[in-house]
Amino acid sequence: MKKTNAIGLNETDALQLSNGLNDLLANYQIFYMNTRGYHWNIKGEKFFELHLKFEELYNNALLKVDEIAERILTLGYNPVHSYSEYIKMAAIQERVNVSDGVQAVGYIVESFKTLISKERELLQLSAEANDEGTNALMSDYIREQEKLVWMYSAFLARK
Repeated sequence: MKKTNAIGLNETDALQLSNGLNDLLANYQIFYMNTRGYHWNIKGEKFFELHLKFEELYNNALLKVDEIAERILTLGYNPVHSYSEYIKMAAIQERVNVSDGVQAVGYIVESFKTLISKERELLQLSAEANDEGTNALMSDYIREQEKLVWMYSAFLARK
């Protein structure tokens, strides 16, 4: 018989999910710092519009960082909590001194593509593990971010 954790999930599944969530956490932390930098450094014609949009993004990312870390704890594991680890783990690259709005939005869309891909993997894993908590979280994130990709891509006039 398989061992279960405190919330009734298979321990092996919970470990796999927590590892995936830690990877997602690392990517969100880099995304958070990048959008914070875009907010601080943006210049040009769309300054006022983008300055506010980037603030919305980093505030939203900060909430997700906390939710992801707390989900990892709920699964019975520890969230990674050092930037040196985040940089090693994350697929999203650090972006430094980006002041061009179009370039920043392009990086945001690229980052969302990475985040959504990782969230879809976790959605599948959590469904297979019967982990409704992680599944609902990922489903909510994906739905929200797909709309943001559409909106930011429209800003870039992408098809």
